[in-house]
Amino acid sequence: MVDKLHEYQGLTGRFHGFRDKIQEKWSGWKEWKDGIPTDKGISGIFNHLRGPPKLERSLDDYSHVYRQKSRKELVRVSAAVMGIEFSYAAETAFVSPTLLKIGVDHQHMTLVWALSPLIGFFLTPILGSVSDRCRSKYGRRRPFILLLSIGVFLGLLLVPNGEDLGYKFGDPLPLPNRTVHLGHRVTAKVIDDTPTAPSSSHNWGIFFTILGTVLLDFDADACQSPARAYLLDVTVPDDHAKGLSTFTIMAGLGGFMGYGLGGINWDVTRLGQALGGHVHATFTLITIIFIICVSYTITSFKEIPLFLLERDEFNAALEQQQQQQKQDKDNEYEKITDEETASYGTLPNERHDDLILKQLSADNKRHGSVPMIPEINIDTSYDNYGFDDKDKPDPRATLMEYLLSIIYMPHSVRMVCLTNLFCWMAHVCYSLYFTDFVGEAVYGGNPKAPEGSVERELYESGVRFGCWGMSMYSLSCACYSLIIEKLIARFKAKKVYVCGLLFYSTGMMLMALTKHPIGVIVFSWTAGVMYSTLFTMPYLLIAHYHASSTFEVTMDGEAIQSGSVRGLGTDVAIVSSMVFLAQFLLSCCLGTIVSVSGTTTAVVCVASTLAACGAIAATQVMYLDL
Repeated sequence: MVDKLHEYQGLTGRFHGFRDKIQEKWSGWKEWKDGIPTDKGISGIFNHLRGPPKLERSLDDYSHVYRQKSRKELVRVSAAVMGIEFSYAAETAFVSPTLLKIGVDHQHMTLVWALSPLIGFFLTPILGSVSDRCRSKYGRRRPFILLLSIGVFLGLLLVPNGEDLGYKFGDPLPLPNRTVHLGHRVTAKVIDDTPTAPSSSHNWGIFFTILGTVLLDFDADACQSPARAYLLDVTVPDDHAKGLSTFTIMAGLGGFMGYGLGGINWDVTRLGQALGGHVHATFTLITIIFIICVSYTITSFKEIPLFLLERDEFNAALEQQQQQQKQDKDNEYEKITDEETASYGTLPNERHDDLILKQLSADNKRHGSVPMIPEINIDTSYDNYGFDDKDKPDPRATLMEYLLSIIYMPHSVRMVCLTNLFCWMAHVCYSLYFTDFVGEAVYGGNPKAPEGSVERELYESGVRFGCWGMSMYSLSCACYSLIIEKLIARFKAKKVYVCGLLFYSTGMMLMALTKHPIGVIVFSWTAGVMYSTLFTMPYLLIAHYHASSTFEVTMDGEAIQSGSVRGLGTDVAIVSSMVFLAQFLLSCCLGTIVSVSGTTTAVVCVASTLAACGAIAATQVMYLDL
């Protein structure tokens, strides 16, 4: 009727419809206002403002968790990682120049990069264990996503503004006509041989910038663990492969657009000039994008609170136990009845159906149905004959049991961690030191050459061209993630995992041998395959282990059901923490390797070797039926 009114009366009809809605809302507000119990004092007014009490939530309110998700819904769940990758792009592009600008030398900058991995390696698994036991009404993962996102937000504010904050806290202003000669950021060789004016002290600026770097690097890495666990929690097991591939697609697109955003010369634009220059403009835009992406994810789907999960699992376990006890009594009664009828000769073949208790039906949830909480053995010999609820077995695992699961992990999880460690070490070689390889080995530049010289210009051109290669690797990651799910379904997970690592190893070796700009672009696509593989395969395997509650198999390949306490968030965090260990190990030894070899080509060769080691380790991973 309203559509007809709009059709015949046009704008006038729409105005009347809008007026009717306003009148309806006004009438509703007057009715609500007249219903305020002013005679009951302040408490009555507050109760009226709160409205009627909400009904207790049940699992029926979270039916969306137990249905399959569309690609659009999976994109929304995975949007947070896109914002994280935007922040990564800003970090890798601008943190090192910012630290060098305010007076941090290369030796100390290496320690700064090692600080965050050292903290994250020990703290991330603990955060995963705590998230498994989080009893917030908002769920187990979203509070941690929000908490770690606040840390990323603070890092995005501190890194570009650390120097300015230092001036406000008492750092002396920079001296005029000051020049800074930079050295090589891998070999840490200082190239300044000429005397310069004494540099100003930036103690407070260095402190705030390093604090922002550690917050940004640690929180961005750590936030991915609850984000993945959240994705696995709100999707059914059949959607895990599709969801993880979508997660990786969003990560690749975030990196691709983030590097592109940093490559724009904002200094010549009005927006850049208004925001304070190239670095400030880039960080401001990335901060806004990050907030939008994280908000889009945490408002997507409600998580089932832990107390509802425990109550549901506990009731199902007790119902199954009572059913088994009742069935045993039925069998015993049938046996006694048959013996009596045989002894006294009363209709030996007749069944007394009216005297036999019927078996209770229970719709028990399948093991591995989402959201997954640890499977815990309950003593089936327990019989509740008039005891209170306090005597019932408590299926909840303690935090200490989760922490012990970090140390005492099954061989299957340990092999996934080892493979992921090799993969991350191979990838970190590419992502952190790739531009130096392009500037020196491919373009023939020299970072030690004086400013304005041909060799120095060649080096800077190579660094810029290397950024285009990294942009191509992010695009390749997004493209490969579109088909990795189909590849797993057709060729099985083991072949996809091993071949993906060997593909990257071969590409890096060919890049080291050719040392050509075309090779930089072409073989960078193999890095995207690697990144998509390490973003998808380890977490797909962990989710599959938990979905089937199987962490071990016999020599004949038969699955052994696990009764140990293992949390999905804990295991996801353990696997994710390998990135911190990889960064720490490479920060300690890669500079020495480059110094001994005398060429940055060693970086690409090390990446190829580590990827091959990862492929060997992937052959020993337990894949079950994937």
